[in-house]
Amino acid sequence: MYQNFKYIQGITSVQTTLDEIWKLRVGVCQDFAHILMVMLRLLGIPARYVSGYVCPHDNDLRGEGATHAWVEVYIPFYGWLGLDPTNNCIVNGRHVRLAIGRNFSDCSPVKGTFKGTAKQTLEVGVSVAHEDGVIDKKNAAVLMPQIVTVKLNEDGTINNSYLKYMEMVQQQQQ
Repeated sequence: MYQNFKYIQGITSVQTTLDEIWKLRVGVCQDFAHILMVMLRLLGIPARYVSGYVCPHDNDLRGEGATHAWVEVYIPFYGWLGLDPTNNCIVNGRHVRLAIGRNFSDCSPVKGTFKGTAKQTLEVGVSVAHEDGVIDKKNAAVLMPQIVTVKLNEDGTINNSYLKYMEMVQQQQQ
């Protein structure tokens, strides 16, 4: 994956199919995780999708300080082993796991049901930093709060900004 696919933001979205990613050979971490997961499953190896973050340290890993995705593979007599195809490495202490599922839709970072007036807004922010006893402000990544707005369409139905937010999250992945 690491050698045969290029890591380029903005080419794919959450709606991009595996066939399109395979043809393009381009994507971001969620695309790489999905392709690797399918390949493992085709070989009969149990695999699951993981959503989380990579803690920034020396800016040596793609996806540092942003939402990130990787795969866990089940190895008999060992258990689940995390593989990060975006960075061509085994998952380590810098990977912060938030959710596990069959695919992205099982553990998307923003999911839920909205109940309330259309004038309400939701603001979400996450700060991810490496801690080794010394505060390293240069390498700390702060994901700026994003306002998720709920607006009414002309017909009075709620216009959910979920897809726009997910595209923005994907754009932030490095």
